[in-house]
Amino acid sequence: MPGSWHPAGYGLWRLLEFVEHELLLFAAVMFVLGSLDELVVDLAWLRLRLTGRTRPQRFSTSPDAPLAGVVAVLMPAWREADVVGTTLAHCRAAWPQRELRIYAGCYRNDAATMAALAAGAGNDPRIRIVVNPVAGPTTKADCLNRLYAALIADECRQGARARSVILHDAEDLVHGDALALLDRELGNAEFVQLPVVPEPQPRSRWVAGHYGDEFAEAHAKTMVVRDRLGVALPAAGVGCGISREALARLAELRGAAGPFAAECLTEDYELGLTIAATGGRQRFVRARAADGSLIATRELFPTDLGAAVRQKTRWMHGIAYQGWDRLGWSGRLSERWMRLRDRRGPLTALVLAAAYAGILLWAVLIAAELAGWHQPTRLPPALVVLLWINLAAFAWRAAFRLGFTADAYGWAEGWRAIARIPFANVIAIMAGRRATASYVRSLLGGVVTWDKTPHPVHASALVYDRRGRKDGT
Repeated sequence: MPGSWHPAGYGLWRLLEFVEHELLLFAAVMFVLGSLDELVVDLAWLRLRLTGRTRPQRFSTSPDAPLAGVVAVLMPAWREADVVGTTLAHCRAAWPQRELRIYAGCYRNDAATMAALAAGAGNDPRIRIVVNPVAGPTTKADCLNRLYAALIADECRQGARARSVILHDAEDLVHGDALALLDRELGNAEFVQLPVVPEPQPRSRWVAGHYGDEFAEAHAKTMVVRDRLGVALPAAGVGCGISREALARLAELRGAAGPFAAECLTEDYELGLTIAATGGRQRFVRARAADGSLIATRELFPTDLGAAVRQKTRWMHGIAYQGWDRLGWSGRLSERWMRLRDRRGPLTALVLAAAYAGILLWAVLIAAELAGWHQPTRLPPALVVLLWINLAAFAWRAAFRLGFTADAYGWAEGWRAIARIPFANVIAIMAGRRATASYVRSLLGGVVTWDKTPHPVHASALVYDRRGRKDGT
């Protein structure tokens, strides 16, 4: 009789069924809570959208127009010989302003990057190559502190202080109007973040592509809502400008080491929140140039699963675990809410793992039923209701993901974004496990180092227009 016997034992199937129900219940309840959290942000964005406050502003300037003061770009690099020379050459061409100063950092044991920096700098007197006297890698923040020290030394020699500092990575593809836009906005704020746009990579539609989906929504919706709410804005580490006074305050706060938290894996995230905590006014700015292009930083993200997991591990460890330890919980309710959203990565990974485990057990039990080994019991009515709510919430989330990705990259990528959701979930699960293990090791005395991902190709090799077509530039 079905369900009466099987070599594995009747009790095993009942046990698996119980575990399946519990996993699905846990995941369903947590997903409902997460969906309510996202719904509040969605509704806030829709309200802004209906009042026209999500529309990018228009910005145009002459390349010859002088900046309001000296702007120092800090660009740390470790083993970036394949891309950093192209980045410097592009910056020189895109930003002809005389007030620009670029401080490009490398390490004494990285001769290839040093040579690429020299080639990219040419004879441009606006570029200074700073060699870290210690063997690399240390951390990105430590390299930034070395560049900041070089800036201070130049200011002392010249008897004049820079007006602002801009952060960029060795692989960034900057927009020609970004420097002038940041210079203007920093007249009324102490921290300004421009959008980041991951470049589509045809050879990695699923792994690299999911970064585009996430950033399209984060930098067209979530950051816009945070800006309007007046809560702290996390720095993306690229395309962000800081007033010189704000950076000096951070340096004074941290001591002799410099303004950047060298012991932190996500010093950029902490930078933005700390500036807000010290009273600095912040802005997230979406603007379009005269040609209609979004003024943003374009770059390539990892194309293989291992590199993507390592990068997400670093983000999760730094933001969720170190952020909780180092920044704590402070501010008004909206501020604490956003910090909770920032730090939910490990919990989300756990919930996703439970959901996928429950689905896997469901498939096993269905197979057992078809084989005549098990007669399943009905799901509890409350669980059925929760699962239907989750299905509706997923459809809502998928619609938003489709819309934002399609707006940034075209409808083909928009539809792919829905198919990429499971890939993004698997990466999140793997990164959550690794981040937790990494955090535990750090509590036991492990050393934090620059666990960066390589960039063998520069973003300029894959410049696409906003509809996802190669434009040939």
